[in-house]
Amino acid sequence: MKFAAEKDIAAKIAAAKAKLVVVETRPNPVAALGAAALAATAAVLMAGVVIIGPGVQFNDPAMTISR
Repeated sequence: MKFAAEKDIAAKIAAAKAKLVVVETRPNPVAALGAAALAATAAVLMAGVVIIGPGVQFNDPAMTISR
């Protein structure tokens, strides 16, 4: 009886070890380029906010009425 239980436990341990095996994936160069483009876009936008600063208003020339 104990021998059968040990086999069940050994099978469960072997199944758990099989799930822990990490499959190595190759890095995707397209993903790296996408991440770099996103970082560059964010940097440009943040730099624009810093240069313009808070409280700057842009007047729309189409909205002004001259007499």
